Amino acid sequence: MFASDCWLPNRGGAVMKMYLRWGLLAALLVAFYPLATWLALNIYQDDPDSMAWTDREAYNRKFISNLAPNSTVTQDQIRQKLGGPDITEAYQLGADLYQLAYYRTQRDISDGITTKTECTALLYLNRRLIAVGDTALQQFRQSQPARP
Repeated sequence: MFASDCWLPNRGGAVMKMYLRWGLLAALLVAFYPLATWLALNIYQDDPDSMAWTDREAYNRKFISNLAPNSTVTQDQIRQKLGGPDITEAYQLGADLYQLAYYRTQRDISDGITTKTECTALLYLNRRLIAVGDTALQQFRQSQPARP
């Protein structure tokens, strides 16, 4: 007499088949979860345009915090990740093009209008990132030509 005879009724193996099915299903779910997680983290591309505003702010804040100014990051690479900026300013000084792009990273007032105080600034010189945040604002203003 086997030990399983004590706790399994004699039903011609039906109970054993049921346990095997449940075990196989559990094993598949355990194997599928890490695969699905890896695919979501490494293959799926975030689309800021389709995000809710709270998710977009968090995404912008996280992405911008990882940017290194004076690197080889281009405006097109950032636009591809963050989408178009919420506010933009630009001027040309000789052959140099200065662009200040504002991306919303925090919300002040729930009025449906994005202001510069709700954004983080990115400064581009000839479409290359040169400064982020308050430093970007200071450099943009310092290099700006005097207006008549």
